[in-house]
Amino acid sequence: MSGLLRTVARRAAPVLRGHTITQKANVYGAPAKEKIGPLETVIALTMLSVAILGPSGWILCHLEDYKKKA
Repeated sequence: MSGLLRTVARRAAPVLRGHTITQKANVYGAPAKEKIGPLETVIALTMLSVAILGPSGWILCHLEDYKKKA
């Protein structure tokens, strides 16, 4: 029985899907127009770290306050 269902599903699936539009990404690789300096890299990584870890650190530091409110 499962073989019959598998065969029916395999033949019916393309018909039920219809015509699909295939999308192709236009990705081009080239060297950077301007080089990014080490200071800019450090600043960018610092800001990214603060944006990700800052809220988590705030919650962990104030965990006892949140427990008292509940």
